[in-house]
Amino acid sequence: MPTFKELHHSVFPLVLPNAWDSGSAMAFIAAGFPAIGTTSFGVAASSGMPDGDRSSQAGTFELIKQIGRLPAHVTADVEDGYSDDPEEVASFVSRLADLGAAGINLEDSRSGHLVDPAMVCVKILAIKERASQIFINARVDNFWFDEEASVAEVLQRAAAYSEAGADGIFVPGTLGADDIAALAAGVDLPLNVLAHPSLSVAELGELGVRRISSGSLPYRASVDASVNAVLSLRDGLPLPKATSYWDLQNQLIAGQKNESSL
Repeated sequence: MPTFKELHHSVFPLVLPNAWDSGSAMAFIAAGFPAIGTTSFGVAASSGMPDGDRSSQAGTFELIKQIGRLPAHVTADVEDGYSDDPEEVASFVSRLADLGAAGINLEDSRSGHLVDPAMVCVKILAIKERASQIFINARVDNFWFDEEASVAEVLQRAAAYSEAGADGIFVPGTLGADDIAALAAGVDLPLNVLAHPSLSVAELGELGVRRISSGSLPYRASVDASVNAVLSLRDGLPLPKATSYWDLQNQLIAGQKNESSL
């Protein structure tokens, strides 16, 4: 299997599904994805908490404990590293690496606002000092939170994170094709974007994107599908097709055996 880093340099962009629990992670792996991520929104929401403000730390750690040794590369969404202290961030990421995580997403925002990029750079340096093998996908949130939302400002932050040792740049938000192409041309690391409402994976690849994350889309879609399933049951409508209980049960058993054998 290619390394996680090599997957970012293939001819076709890496499509990364984001899991919120062990079951969703195993289902993505069974579907053939060589790498999966976690979603801080899905992890937080499945525990009844809103996303952000470091609410997903405990859940993310427990999830990586469960899925970090499964037969796929796993990268963890760790918000801003869950601390302002670079050494605490590095220690937490190092523990995730010990559990099998191949990468992380590290945001440059807190509570819906951008933070000083110098703080992010120090965190990246500290992480690389403790866990040099971890793939750091530095998330640049200008467009996501509509602050200093220009390609030039994003590229300035991306250049700083690249210099500090980041391995990839993640720019979430709904961007036009011209902006995406400009970002891909201006970033010297693999560019990651979210699933786009109007551009296909192939089209994003042609613009220079190397990684496309599903983000919280699978979690949100699963909630909608669950509600629609029980509405159909209540209202006497045809029930939706679903993977059988036994197939999912066997998938979970196989995953448990795989984890215990490592």
